[in-house]
Amino acid sequence: MKSPSLLLSVTPIFVLIGFLFLNVIYFDDPLGGANQIALMITATISGIIAGVHHVKWKTIQSKILSMINSAMPAILILLLIGALSGTWMLSGVIPTMIYYGIKLMSPSFFLVASVIICSIVSVATGSSWSTIATVGVAIIGIGNAFNMNTSIVAGAVISGAYFGDKMSPLSDTTNLASAIAGTDIFTHIRYLLYTTTPTYLITLVIFGVIGLWYHNSTEISDTDMILSGIESTFHITPWLFLVPTLLAFIIIKKVPPVPAMLVGIGLGVLFALIFQGQLINSLIQGEQFSNAYQLIVQTIFGRMKLSTGAPEIDSLLSTRGMEGMLNTVWLIIMAMIFSGVMEAGGFLKRISEALLSFVKSDTSLISTTISTCILFNITSCDQYLSIVVPGKMTQQIYKDRELKPEVLSRALEDSATVTSVLIPWNTCGATQARVLGVATLDYLPYCFFNLISPVMNIFITSINYKIRRIHHHHPKINS
Repeated sequence: MKSPSLLLSVTPIFVLIGFLFLNVIYFDDPLGGANQIALMITATISGIIAGVHHVKWKTIQSKILSMINSAMPAILILLLIGALSGTWMLSGVIPTMIYYGIKLMSPSFFLVASVIICSIVSVATGSSWSTIATVGVAIIGIGNAFNMNTSIVAGAVISGAYFGDKMSPLSDTTNLASAIAGTDIFTHIRYLLYTTTPTYLITLVIFGVIGLWYHNSTEISDTDMILSGIESTFHITPWLFLVPTLLAFIIIKKVPPVPAMLVGIGLGVLFALIFQGQLINSLIQGEQFSNAYQLIVQTIFGRMKLSTGAPEIDSLLSTRGMEGMLNTVWLIIMAMIFSGVMEAGGFLKRISEALLSFVKSDTSLISTTISTCILFNITSCDQYLSIVVPGKMTQQIYKDRELKPEVLSRALEDSATVTSVLIPWNTCGATQARVLGVATLDYLPYCFFNLISPVMNIFITSINYKIRRIHHHHPKINS
């Protein structure tokens, strides 16, 4: 088969970008199906181009199936994340984390506390979007009571929320980045610590310094209603911290993700029955459910909304179960079909070769990967595609340079995941601007965690710190 030209190889990507741009204009929720259809159309166009270049359908189909197969662990984990979030909400684990997080709030360290609280909630839920839409909105309200610059407060909220989006084993982007690169999620998270820890500490120091400029002693009143809403709905007790602590212990012991998640779901159900009997009874008596079994099963697979009397936290206490993950699963499958056709047609290989011409060292490889991810966030308007396409395009180059998969997954996470929220027309940037009521370009200068992450990764690589390599063990020859 003759190698396709670079122009022909990038044509499907430009077509995809065009469709995704239209989706952002015409659809309120492009992830609800429009982006999946864009990928399907573009995969078809790629297939036609590949067919013209004498690539057989059997080859294309085989590559598609192998791509989907490689994403199956991530898809399985995503479904279990949905189940876990439901059981942890019903058991009171997530509400307890939020409750004690808000209790830590102090006017003098308001911005630092905002980053930390959003980090805690985002790590617990695995979702930057739900963290920003709930705790983030409450924190913006408190910031207004302090007469603080709303853009700075929004920057603190987003910095904390995206720390969790990047580091939580429950996060879909964290699972996706590790799956695309071909590494285990917990190896990926542990390796992320080398770049994320200094970035996070610098972020806290900057917000700490900014916080010292504000000398306002206004008492926090907005949180009282949230705390009383949580207290009136759930039985709040430090014992509930046992669930995340036990799961953390299991993860540290290197138990594979799927069994670890299943243990987490089981603990959630057990603790719900032990500690939230009153809530379960009230939901059954409210005729939403006929018995505890139906309630627990519904929590695991479907949507659940709890009413606390505090509108600020009602949306936080709604979970979507496994059902809520189906759009992401659908998107991943479509992205894998697109990637499969692109690979079968030799298009990704051709683009990789063009990128390779810029790569003279590990630093230039990481810089090229990070720049490509940011470019995709700007052009494709989608965080997931900014992980999938550049990840698949550069994967072989990392192997050729004998770099372990986690080096690639970290580069994807330090760029694609955190910069999506900084672009006004990206789904993340558009959503958070609308939710927080602050224009994307207004909060952008204060999202220190998001801005420093890509730079920190390039810096850590340039000093050759903890860059993991594949060591080939050659058998010793006895003389």
